[in-house]
Order: sequence, then structure tokens, then C-alpha cells
Amino acid sequence: MDAKTAAKNALKNVLEAASGESIIIICDDGKLDVGLPFAQGAIELGLWTRLVVLETGREMRKSIPPHLLEILTNETPDIYVNLFRGPAEEVPFRVATVQMERRKRVRLGHCPGVTLDMLTDGALALTDDEHREMQDYAEKVMQLVSGSEEVRVTNPAGTDFTFKLDDTREWFTDTKLNWKTLKWMNLPTGEVIVGPIEDSLNGKVVCDVAVGGIGPISTPVTIEAKDGRAVSATCEDANVLVRVKAALATDSWSDHIGEYAFGLNPKARLVHEFLETEKLGKTVHIAFGNNRDYPGGKNMSANHMDFLMSKPTVEVTKGNGEKITVMNGGEFVF
Repeated sequence: MDAKTAAKNALKNVLEAASGESIIIICDDGKLDVGLPFAQGAIELGLWTRLVVLETGREMRKSIPPHLLEILTNETPDIYVNLFRGPAEEVPFRVATVQMERRKRVRLGHCPGVTLDMLTDGALALTDDEHREMQDYAEKVMQLVSGSEEVRVTNPAGTDFTFKLDDTREWFTDTKLNWKTLKWMNLPTGEVIVGPIEDSLNGKVVCDVAVGGIGPISTPVTIEAKDGRAVSATCEDANVLVRVKAALATDSWSDHIGEYAFGLNPKARLVHEFLETEKLGKTVHIAFGNNRDYPGGKNMSANHMDFLMSKPTVEVTKGNGEKITVMNGGEFVF
């Protein structure tokens, strides 16, 4: 698909951009090949468009650069789109940027690690009809899990964990805009998501596909969790383990569960950038760290690291005690 068309379709179908509105696209200098199609697509939709390019280097950013902070403080567009590089070490910078943008009533597309081929060949290469079909599928999944109080996840790699929800922890989807909450959206989209109760995760998480900020892994990462916290992490790949442990030790909240999600995007691929990989069909993932922007979320960490699992079997327990199998070996049970 043409990159400009893919960007325009995402702006129109996910962020509901309309002619006459304004958009600020914040783009790392290394992502200009993506930033320009987004700007061109926005202009074709009739948006007042500003493209802000940030210089990057080898040093990892931890805080918002002063000139960007000035823009975030003083300007209020209808839509922000962030096109940032995706290393795990820059999560605190990205979280801080999102928090600044979310102080205003704006629509936000947040795209850490976005690449040009996501628009031409991957999870962003969706037609208008494909966006609507995925949105309808997400609605079916949310109906299936609505009212859940406990979720149990197992898989052949050895995963077996549970977490709990309450009536403040609403399931939502990133495939379509919620005008009530204006929850920020990842582009590409393709998830049904919830923010678990932060002290409720118990059991074993065996991540056998990919880790956020790291990418696909060749040996599994195993995390033992108790009362919401990751109490141990093991992996035969020493380099992966060092980065996982560093992320989980970012601050006092970074080792607490923050997210659980189903992947739904039919064009998502297993690639280095987790932004696309986490949308893979027949997978689920959890994240440790920040979830303050999720319904009921209380995790205040400056970090957020995801762990993707294959072939999951997912069982939910409703408020009346009824148990429902939602997925069996990665296949939804409707």
C-alpha cells in the first residue's frame, strides 16, 4: 500500500480526523520517511498540519527537550501524532511526552518504533474496510470479556497466571476512538486491552515471542509474579535478561502489572518493533509498569515493558461465578 494512503486511512478511521482540524506531528529525525507521509495524508484530509522534527543521537533521552516542552505547554491542536524511535531505554521520555499531551483534551496517536514498512506492508497497511472489520471484531471480543472479575492465562510454553479486575477496570480497544475518554491510541492499532488491579497478578509468565523495546527473542523470558509484582526473572540470553531486569527496576512501580491485551490485527507481523508485534493475532501480552491512562489504572511508573505469549488459552470468571473460555490455543471461542 502507498504510505501516504495508509497514514491517511489511520488518521481518518482511528483518530477520526476531519477537514479544518489541526494536527501536530512530532517526528524523530530518523523517522522522517514516516513523518512525511503522515503530514501529506493530513494535508489531503484538509488538516492544518505542523511537522516538528526532533534531533536524535546515540544518547538515550530520559526527559522532554526544552523546545518540545514549550510546544506541548503552549499549543493545543486537535490531534497529536508522535513518531519516535522505540528503544526500551527511552520509555521514560515517551511516557513523559504522552502525559504532557494528555493534560489537554486532544486525540493522540502514539507510535514508538514506527517504520515505513508498517505503512506499506504491515499492520498499518489497512484499507477503510479493513479498519472497520477489525473494529467490529474488537467489539465482539469486548462483549465476550465484559464483566470479568478474574482472568487466567496458560500456554504450552509454561505460562500459568491469574489477575483480577473490578468494575472500574473497563476493557477497551485501540482500534477506534472513545470520545468520552479520548484514550491515546497506538498506530498501528489492533488490541483489546485492560488495566489489571496492580496487586493481583500471581503465577508464572513465560514470554516466548517478543519483549517490548527488545524485539523477538530466541529463548523465553520467565517471570514469577506474586501479589502483582515480578519477584524474579530468568532467561538464558544474558543480554535480554539484563535489559528486562533493568526495566523492572526503573522505580517502585515498574515491577507491578499494568496491562493485559489480546492481539487482533490481521496484517501484524513478528518484527523488531514491538509496536507492530504486540498486535499479532492469536497472541496475548501483559506489561509491567505505567497504566495511569487506562480505566481504573493506578500504576505510576515511568516505565512500561510488554511480554508477548503465543498460543494462549484464556479463561475469564464473571461476577456471578460463571467461567468462560475466551481463547483456546490462540483461537477465540465465540
